[in-house]
Amino acid sequence: MHKYVLVYFLLITYSVFGQDLKKSDVLAQLNVANQYWQTNHKPQVWAFWDQAAYHSGNMEFYKEFKNKNFLKYTEDWADFNEWKGAKSTDKANWKYSYGETDDYVLFGDWQICFQTYIDLYHIAPKAYKIARAQEVMNYQIHSKHHDYWWWADGLYMVMPVMTKMYKLTKNPLYLEKLHEYLDYADSIMYDKDEKLYYRDAKYVYPKHKTAHGKKDFWARGDGWVFAGLAKVLQDLPKDNAHYKHYVKRFQDMADAIVACQQKEGFWTRSMLDPEHAPGQESSGTAFFTYGLLWGINNGILNKNEFEGAAKKGWHYLSTVALQRNGKVGYIQPIGEKAIPGQVVDAHSTSPFGVGAFLLAGVEMYRYLSE
Repeated sequence: MHKYVLVYFLLITYSVFGQDLKKSDVLAQLNVANQYWQTNHKPQVWAFWDQAAYHSGNMEFYKEFKNKNFLKYTEDWADFNEWKGAKSTDKANWKYSYGETDDYVLFGDWQICFQTYIDLYHIAPKAYKIARAQEVMNYQIHSKHHDYWWWADGLYMVMPVMTKMYKLTKNPLYLEKLHEYLDYADSIMYDKDEKLYYRDAKYVYPKHKTAHGKKDFWARGDGWVFAGLAKVLQDLPKDNAHYKHYVKRFQDMADAIVACQQKEGFWTRSMLDPEHAPGQESSGTAFFTYGLLWGINNGILNKNEFEGAAKKGWHYLSTVALQRNGKVGYIQPIGEKAIPGQVVDAHSTSPFGVGAFLLAGVEMYRYLSE
């Protein structure tokens, strides 16, 4: 048995049920999960969103714990991908609707990797690490289009890239375009009454309904947005003209999210209709737990109001989703909606869900006093 697994189960046996959670418990849980992922999955994989989302979590782990072995895994991934997303050099044919090929350079699923490349650059500055990010994002913000973010996932993929690029370059156009692109996204998929996001325009009520005729808000989709807003607020200057708007949106979402948490601590895949696709799901739960904890830790959410939901979320993640061998289970596979009858069980794992687990766990570690 690996040392992280042994330490984790010694701690979990004595400390989780009926006693206060400690920082050492959370660190053990994070270590066993990250060790399992990196041991069982090689870093030499593409830079598309599913893999890149894991690395956004691994980088947050590194920022707190400075584990160079875990960091090397992400550096190896970046090297394998030549510090790029989609690799086309033909700017006249760069696309952004949906595509997994190298000409979809402006598609957000190929841009999330820039979050990690910029973070790695700040650890050890070398121009080649951010050259492609600068080339692509500078091209995009000077284009005439504003409809780049047409699906909820894209708000996590690219909103934080915009604020990181602003911090890197001090070019205010990044923040102007961030708001312009988000305005477009809001116009097609934000529900002002429920304070939640539909996954994309296909799922807007009443054109689309759950099996029971209700509005269908996909948990991971809203998790992407909520976590993305946390990352934006982390880097956005407080004197920015739109700062209060982002804070209000984040707080409104937090209220809506907590209202539909299940008593066991998880969120179902269809947030307002638990019976549409019943049962626990870890990726949406992890992103929500991360956002709630981040909000509390940074004074944007009231601790007394939100800590109960945050703790319940982490309890589910660390005692149900996290398996004995370190696998993070109950992660809905790649998709875009809650699917009735889809099997999501202890064996269901994916890189983006592990990344979300790391984000949530690091914020729980920061939340705890000892």
